[in-house]
Amino acid sequence: MKKASVELNGATILVTGSPGFIGANLVLRLLKELKGGTVVSLDNLNAYYDPALKRYRLDRIEAAAVSSAARHVFIEGSIADRALVEDVFATHRPSVVVNLAAQAGVRYSIDHPDAYIESNLVGFFNVLEACRRHPVEHLVYASSSSVYGGNKKVPFSTDDAVDHPVSLYAATKKADELLAHSYAKLYDIPCTGLRFFTVYGPAGRPDMFYYSATRKLAAGGTIDIFNYGNCQRDFTYIDDIVEGVCRVMRGAPARAVGEDGLPVAPYALYNIGGGRPQNLLDFIATLQKALVDAGVLPADYDFAAHQRLVPMQPGDVPVTFADSAPLERDFGFTPSVGIAEGLKRFAEWYGEYHGRGR
Repeated sequence: MKKASVELNGATILVTGSPGFIGANLVLRLLKELKGGTVVSLDNLNAYYDPALKRYRLDRIEAAAVSSAARHVFIEGSIADRALVEDVFATHRPSVVVNLAAQAGVRYSIDHPDAYIESNLVGFFNVLEACRRHPVEHLVYASSSSVYGGNKKVPFSTDDAVDHPVSLYAATKKADELLAHSYAKLYDIPCTGLRFFTVYGPAGRPDMFYYSATRKLAAGGTIDIFNYGNCQRDFTYIDDIVEGVCRVMRGAPARAVGEDGLPVAPYALYNIGGGRPQNLLDFIATLQKALVDAGVLPADYDFAAHQRLVPMQPGDVPVTFADSAPLERDFGFTPSVGIAEGLKRFAEWYGEYHGRGR
């Protein structure tokens, strides 16, 4: 698909879901590189996980803003608040919007379905409506590898049918893709969806396995290894995700008119994944080494005594594997950080943030 160049320097960029994990790192990158303009962060700082970690990320953003050529504005609130979203767009007039705000987590969706409807459906609808009323150059939004469900064809391609989600979280993300496409078609809004694959790294989400396992091991607890370890995940380091998002932001699907005289939907969809699925047991072994090397755990820690093989849990899938060739073709980018380096960086951060030798 042809791309229209989007200039970020001097622009007003709205990032929802900052200071969430991906959002915070994206805002930090923008504040570091932009030569002017405004970055608006919007997040409700909810208690899905410890808000102190979000405050920590927000503190880093505010510190970076002091020396940035761009201005930073943080607004606390939910994208499910339609009046707030409208006010943000009317006041700041963003030309680029990156919607990362969402209720995340496959397992949490089983017991808390209402949170997913409110944030992922109502909230995203509010963002789309605001983009319609206040036209933008480019809307980039987060989807998820979860939409592939139990797809047995690997690697996963955006051309694959994804009509059989195995969790409500996955269903809401697929619904977001359909909503975005319809708004792109009806209102000529350039939209790009990004299916993220198992994002990890320093200051990440505590509900993700690598982080929660580290906390349990550091506390002397036992980690559950699902499907008896017979899982593969396409882990993607946070810096690779942010690099991909930044490149995509600068290249919006070009507007065009079809033979019927109506707009052709300026819409694109990409995977962002490492493209190197890791066996879960190998990933755990790499994590253990990183934690010992970083001094988070002692060298004589008995890992075998602190892990348990258990069956697959509802909503989970045995394999994720991204076909990111279209991203490389259109933006010249392929994720490159391997798990040994990525987990090393996480373990070092964890030791600094939580303390070592506990």
